[in-house]
Amino acid sequence: MSQLPLRAQLASALGRTAATLSRATGRGDGSVIGGRVGLLLEPDLLRKLAADRRLALVSATNGKTTTTRLIAAALRELGEVATNAFGANMPAGHVSALSSNKAAPYGVLEVDEKYLPEVLNTTEAGVVVLMNLSRDQMDRAAEIWLLAQKWRRALDGKPAHVIANCDDPLVTWGASTAARVTWVAGGQRWREDSWCCPECGGPLDRNGSDWACRECTFHRPEPNWVLDDEDVIDPRGDRWRLNLKLPGLANRSNAAMAMATAEAFGLPPHEALPRLREVTSVAGRYTTVQRDGRSLRLLLAKNPAGWLEAFDVSSPQRPIILSVNAQGPDGRDTSWLWDVDYRILKGRPVQVTGERRLDLALRLEVAEVPFTLRESFADAVGSVPVGEIDVIANYTAFQAIRTEFGRAE
Repeated sequence: MSQLPLRAQLASALGRTAATLSRATGRGDGSVIGGRVGLLLEPDLLRKLAADRRLALVSATNGKTTTTRLIAAALRELGEVATNAFGANMPAGHVSALSSNKAAPYGVLEVDEKYLPEVLNTTEAGVVVLMNLSRDQMDRAAEIWLLAQKWRRALDGKPAHVIANCDDPLVTWGASTAARVTWVAGGQRWREDSWCCPECGGPLDRNGSDWACRECTFHRPEPNWVLDDEDVIDPRGDRWRLNLKLPGLANRSNAAMAMATAEAFGLPPHEALPRLREVTSVAGRYTTVQRDGRSLRLLLAKNPAGWLEAFDVSSPQRPIILSVNAQGPDGRDTSWLWDVDYRILKGRPVQVTGERRLDLALRLEVAEVPFTLRESFADAVGSVPVGEIDVIANYTAFQAIRTEFGRAE
């Protein structure tokens, strides 16, 4: 990398100092405050830190933190990688990530869907990874059709190489103005937000993973990479067995995106795959923690699509604790709970906690799922017999649990 201008050097150094103080005083990991301080002193700091690096931006409603971690793990085969590993996915977090590793020639940045156009314009990243779009925090973000439209406009005329999930019609539409697209058939289990054509508004006909508009020419592109159960098939037709430590179909889809992205950086599958297999948990997701003879597996679910994937990973034989908050990072509106089909939990001991436990309790009652209401997470854990337990929580509830157990990575 070229030498930063003096003002940018000072802003970067003071930002890192603020981050260190934040960690030392227990106020957080510093990834946001450090970036804010840096941007306050040098508003163009992100652009300057991004210059002369090979960058990938990763955006989606679900799975972007995990996919960012997988891509970063793979690219470390090529050299040092700067990345926002713990999900600080707005410009302040990006500044912190790049500032903390100024010498890294590569960068992999998770980007909030709403901020992708701004961050792409600022960093001029060479690779953009787009995975899925579904309803999430409707009180903060726009309708997902509008987000896809912003992606289209942001990519139009840019030289970036886009890696996009062609099984999601909204992502396909959002990516279709890009100069170069590598299409990945990564799967799409949640389809409730994509029954209408984003191009003309007509109905989409589906046949397995294939889809096409009934009223215009918009259709699923031919994929270059295909997730086929436990395998990924590359553009040459070679089949790669994943054997990930991360569980579930969603993570196999994330790995397919990561492999396609790694190859865009010049890293072939046989070199990327061993790195992907080393990833065991991501910012506490899928971590197993111990308390009083109980083994708790922590799963994050922030929206209907995320709950569907959490249920896929969760074991039907285990008791389950559900925790829901509605703080700012979660979105204040909990109406999305009614879009989740909780009937899959019938027959399992279900404990319900969190600040909005009554909202969740009403939803479970309507779904005729028996449950027990608990005042706190500690009460919920203590009420379950010794053994293995699954915990599904939305964002701030999950972070509170992580903090209680030492914020395992």
